[in-house]
Amino acid sequence: MQRRVAPFVLTQISSLFSVIAGSMVFIAIPWIALEISGSATAAGLVVALTAIPGLIVIPLVGSVIDKYGRKRVAVWAELITGTLTLLLPLVAGLWGLSLIGLIILATLKNVVAPAGPTARKSIVPDVAAPANMTLDRANSIHEAVFATGFAMGPALATFCIALIGSAETFIVVAAFALASGAVASLVKVVEQHEPNDETEKEPFHRYAMQGFKVLFATPSVLVMMSAVVILAVVYLPTEMVVLPSYYNSLGDPEGLGLLISAMAAASIFGALFFEQIHRYLSYSTILRIGIIGVPAAMIPMSQLPAQWAMLVGALVLGLAWGPLLPLLNTVIQRKIPANKRGRVFALEMAIWNAGPLISMVAVGAAVDGIGVKPTYTALALAVMTAGLIVSFNKHIKALNEKGVTSPQEDIDLKS
Repeated sequence: MQRRVAPFVLTQISSLFSVIAGSMVFIAIPWIALEISGSATAAGLVVALTAIPGLIVIPLVGSVIDKYGRKRVAVWAELITGTLTLLLPLVAGLWGLSLIGLIILATLKNVVAPAGPTARKSIVPDVAAPANMTLDRANSIHEAVFATGFAMGPALATFCIALIGSAETFIVVAAFALASGAVASLVKVVEQHEPNDETEKEPFHRYAMQGFKVLFATPSVLVMMSAVVILAVVYLPTEMVVLPSYYNSLGDPEGLGLLISAMAAASIFGALFFEQIHRYLSYSTILRIGIIGVPAAMIPMSQLPAQWAMLVGALVLGLAWGPLLPLLNTVIQRKIPANKRGRVFALEMAIWNAGPLISMVAVGAAVDGIGVKPTYTALALAVMTAGLIVSFNKHIKALNEKGVTSPQEDIDLKS
């Protein structure tokens, strides 16, 4: 069979455009909320309130992907997201924006937005197989592209806000989302499906819950998801609350920017070399190194040493973190039947989005109450403890076992 790389390449271009749009919003929404209210508390409240409805909808998104097709959802989710995003500058130009109006418009967008990234993760094996690409390599590239777009978006958002204004920045956001959908529509792919899937006949509410059922019936995937929960709930608030508080007290925003950039660069490097790492280390060993390596870097960083030492810790942390997301994608794609893949990836998306919201308020209160160093130290020790528990779980070796039968797995095993 002739090798076709175009479907995979187009999927990654679509992903890059989508992630740039999404990460621009992380800066633009709080910024415009601050312009309207002048209150940091109000800005934080807007971010939280606009995220909650999307969290409720995400599990249903996975059901739509599995029932109606991965490519179809990848296209329409971005086109609808882009169209809804255009409402914000339109309303701002015609009537002006209030805080309530901002919350409503941002919520509408956030309800649909997670469907695109979830569908693209689900379709990776389908577009990698015609390219004779292993899942290791495909997921390495996919997550490196994601990290690159996530790093580009905030910088582009701040540039656009300064150049054309905060509301008008959403025109650029919408353009990237619409471009993502347009590129995804060009992908020619045959989606893998298992025959005789009895869940197709179930009522929609039971069909939607299959993701939970499959997750708990697959212990190795559950172990990986447990690691993701730890990182989302306990680690992510350190980047979003603890470190900004510390560098704000120093009056050193450049130091924070350099630290986050170092983490991002190292994580991109770790993601890109996931396939090479797996040539020498098993999946279970990669997970152990990652889930222990992150807190091993956090513990010395939590003592707030000199900036050069913080940067060294950030590089170690990023390198440990980098292979974890390609590993998670690969394990899900190998272990979960294609017809149920969207529902399981939707649960992962829900965890990543809900995790920081669950713990961020508590972490912020701890920073205000007992200070940055004690809070950071407690979080580092909590991640280390949980990481050790996950590392010694009896099901972790099952990560290395053969998963569901698929053409893509045959490529993996031959390589």
